[in-house]
Amino acid sequence: MIHKFKFDGVRIVLDVHSGSVHVVDEVVWDILEEYQKHPKEEIQQRFADKYSPDEIEQALEEIKSLVDEGFLFTTDPHQEGYRPKRDGVVKALCLHAAHDCNLRCKYCFAGEGKFGGPSGLLSAETGRAAIDFLIQHSGNRKHVEIDFFGGEPLLNFKVIKELVPYGRERAKEAGKEIKYTLTTNGVLLNKEVQQFLIDNQMAAVLSLDGRPEVHDQMRPAPGGRGSYTRVVSAFQEYVQQEPPAGYVIRGTFTRHNLDFSRDVLHMAEQGFKDISVEPVVAGSDTDYAFKPEDVPMLMEEYDKLTRELLVRMEAGEPLNFFHFNIDLNGGPCLPKRLSGCGAGYEYLAVTPEGELYPCHQFVGKPEFLVGNVKDGVQKQEIIEEFRQAHIYNKEECVNCWAKFYCSGGCHANAHTFNNDMLKPYQLGCQLAKKRFECAIYLKVKQAGLA
Repeated sequence: MIHKFKFDGVRIVLDVHSGSVHVVDEVVWDILEEYQKHPKEEIQQRFADKYSPDEIEQALEEIKSLVDEGFLFTTDPHQEGYRPKRDGVVKALCLHAAHDCNLRCKYCFAGEGKFGGPSGLLSAETGRAAIDFLIQHSGNRKHVEIDFFGGEPLLNFKVIKELVPYGRERAKEAGKEIKYTLTTNGVLLNKEVQQFLIDNQMAAVLSLDGRPEVHDQMRPAPGGRGSYTRVVSAFQEYVQQEPPAGYVIRGTFTRHNLDFSRDVLHMAEQGFKDISVEPVVAGSDTDYAFKPEDVPMLMEEYDKLTRELLVRMEAGEPLNFFHFNIDLNGGPCLPKRLSGCGAGYEYLAVTPEGELYPCHQFVGKPEFLVGNVKDGVQKQEIIEEFRQAHIYNKEECVNCWAKFYCSGGCHANAHTFNNDMLKPYQLGCQLAKKRFECAIYLKVKQAGLA
C-alpha cells in the first residue's frame, strides 16, 4: 500500500507498511500506480507520448530498486491480525484532583468539570490509594506517569502538594520513577504553584485557545467575563522561567475560529513555542461544531500553518506544533502504533471518589466504570474491549494509509459519534490525514529532500 500526495509542487510517496517516504519526479509519480498492474512493455506504451524511452526505463529501474530493498509496496506485517499483550500492566493515571472548575468553557465535555455528577475534591487518602494502585499494577515498568486533571486541579492544590512527594517516595521504594503532569486553565497559576511545578519537575499543560476574542468567547468565567488577560499573563510568567519538565500550550478551535492558524501564530507571538491546538469534538446541536462545508477551509488552514512553520524553521526560529510531530524513523513502539494511547488497560482515569474509568472522557458514564483504586479492576470485560479496539479490528482502518500514525483515532470520539469504538469519527479522520501530510512534508523539507 502506498499513499501519494503533493504539497506546494513536491511529490511525496509514503510506503505505508515500511514507513518509508520518497520524494519523486513526475515520471515516477505517474508510473507508480501502474507498476504492479501492468508489465514493463505495456507501461512503456502507455506513457510513450509523454516521456522518452530512457526516462521511462530509468523510472522503472528506480521503482524496482526500492521494491527490492523493501522500501516500496511492502506487505502488511500483521495482515493475519494482531494480538495485543494481556499483561495487565498500568503505566499511567489521569488523577482527577477536582470535579469542579472556576471557568465555564462552552465546549467542555466534563460539564463544568463535574462529569455529570456532584462537584468534589480528591482527598489525600484516595490520592494515596491511587498512587499505590499504580505502583502495584505497573509490573516491571520503571517509569510511570500521573496527570493531575479536572475540572481545574489547582482548586485542590493543597492535596496535590501532599501527593507529589508521597508518590516519589513510593516509587523510589519500588525502584520506579513517576513523571507528573498538571493540566490547568491558568486562573490559579500563581507564583507558589509555578515554583512548585519547577521544583518538582512537573510538566504543565496550559489551556489557551488563541486570540483574546477567541479565547474569551469559549472560555469565560462563571459571570461571563473573559479569562484571556489573566491566564496569558500567568502562562508567560511561568514559561519565561524555562521550566525543566517543559510545557504545552493546549487549545481548541471551533467553528467560531475556522482561521485557527492565526490563533497558533498569535500564541507564538506571546512567546510560546510548544503549542497544541486541536479541533473541537461536538454534536451538531451546538453552534460551534464543525459542518461538512467547513472542511475545505480547515484543510487550507493547515496548509497555511505548514508554510508559516517552514518559514520559521528555515529562519532558525522553529515552532513546535504538537500535531505536526511525527517520527519517520520507526515512530513509537509497535503496540502504540497499533492501539494508540492505551486507554482502558495501560491508562486509566481516577475520580475524586477513587472510581476507575478507561480514560477521562469516559468518566461519569456508568457503563464504563471498571472498578476503584482500593479493590482494583472489577470489570475485566470492559478492559478487554478497549484492549481489542486496535486498528486491525477496525474495518475502516485496516486499509487506511494513515493507520500507523493515528492508531485508529480516539475511542471516546468514536463512541460519542457512532456508539461504537470500532467505528472511527470520520471528521476526525479527515483532519488527521491532512495533519499527517503536512507533517511529512515538513520532515521532507527539514531533511533537505525537496
